[in-house]
Amino acid sequence: MNLDLYVITDEEIAGGLSHAEIARRALAGGADVIQLRDKECGSGDLLRIGRIIREITRKKGAIFIVNDRLDIALACNADGVHLGQDDIEAGVARQIAPHGFIIGVSVGTVEEAVHAEQEGADYLAISPVFPTASKYNAGPGHGLEVLQDIKRNVSIPLIAIGGINTGNVHDVIAAGADGIAVISAVVGSPDITAAARQLRELVRKSKMKMRS
Repeated sequence: MNLDLYVITDEEIAGGLSHAEIARRALAGGADVIQLRDKECGSGDLLRIGRIIREITRKKGAIFIVNDRLDIALACNADGVHLGQDDIEAGVARQIAPHGFIIGVSVGTVEEAVHAEQEGADYLAISPVFPTASKYNAGPGHGLEVLQDIKRNVSIPLIAIGGINTGNVHDVIAAGADGIAVISAVVGSPDITAAARQLRELVRKSKMKMRS
C-alpha cells in the first residue's frame, strides 16, 4: 500500500473544479491515493461521484478512499474508507467491510493511534500536524513530536496531514511519516498536476535521503 502522496478532493478550494477533475489532475501528477471528501453533498450525488472516481483511479492503478461514509465507499467499490474520531470505530467497520478493504483513521494522540490499530485500522493519519485553514474544525497542529511518539507506538503506516507543503515535507518524513496527505498544497494550486508531481518527488527524495 503506497501512501506517499495522498490527495483529498475539495471543490471549493479547487475554485469550482469537480471532484472527478481534481482526481484526474492529481493522478496525472502521480498521486498514489485519492480521497473523496465532501461534507455537504447528498448521498445520491456522493455515490455518483464516487463511481466516477472509482473508474478514474482504477485506470491509473491508484487507491480510492471515501471520507467518513462507509456506506458510500462500499456502494461504489472504493478501496477503503477514512474515519474520524466521531465516526464509527474501525472495529465496527472491519466487521462490515469485505476482506482487503482499507480502513484509515484520523488520530491526534498515542492513545487514539494504539486503539485504532487494535481495532483493525490499516493506516493512521495524524491530523493536523501543523495549523491548517483547509479544515475549519481541525484545531491547532499537534507538531512533529506527537508524530514521532505515535510512530514509535504503532506498526501500521502513518501519514501526516495539515499544513503540509513543499517547505516541510522533509521534516514530516524525517519525523517518521510514511506519506503526506494534502488538500490546499495540491488542490488549491493553479496547476494541480504540477503541484502533485513536485510533492510526490519531494516525498520520495526525502525517503531516499533517510535511507542513505
